[in-house]
Amino acid sequence: MYSKYKRFSLTEYEYKTPEDLDMSTADKEVLFDYYQAVQAVNGYVITQWSANGIDVRNPKNDKASTTAAVIEYRDKLAIVAYYEAKLRYPKKKEHPDTLSAQAFKKQLIRKEFYANLSSNQLNLGDQNALIYEVQRLLNAKGDSVELDGLFRAETFNAIMAFEKKNGLFVDGKLDAITLEYLLK
Repeated sequence: MYSKYKRFSLTEYEYKTPEDLDMSTADKEVLFDYYQAVQAVNGYVITQWSANGIDVRNPKNDKASTTAAVIEYRDKLAIVAYYEAKLRYPKKKEHPDTLSAQAFKKQLIRKEFYANLSSNQLNLGDQNALIYEVQRLLNAKGDSVELDGLFRAETFNAIMAFEKKNGLFVDGKLDAITLEYLLK
């Protein structure tokens, strides 16, 4: 009927979604963008046919208006192809459990430190897990502090030496800047 009467038939020109796309596990945002892109292609084909008499899938002439319409159609198809590729080969999202053990430990140290800033004012004689981790970090940076979690003069002096070596304010206190430098 299309050939005989030159009428537009959406069933022949509608963009068909490939069967190999797994829509059940797709990212919802990508899926939404994909469907919008498909609708844009279908709407463009209909509009060009009905408003301008241009068959963008099978152009009959090479007028400037036809060429421009075909280029626009190809651009819209490229966007559809882009989203189909994202649906076929989705990027895996990183979860905290995929962090390396060292990065996970640093994350925990930061969490512990920033959760209780007022209680992290280390005083001589204090003993806790954070002090132990600070001692471990100081040793990793070249110091030789006893790993016992006890904040004594040895740990205080090691923090001061570390701050001096790194151009920080030398006060021997564990503050956010000193901690971040230790974690680098």
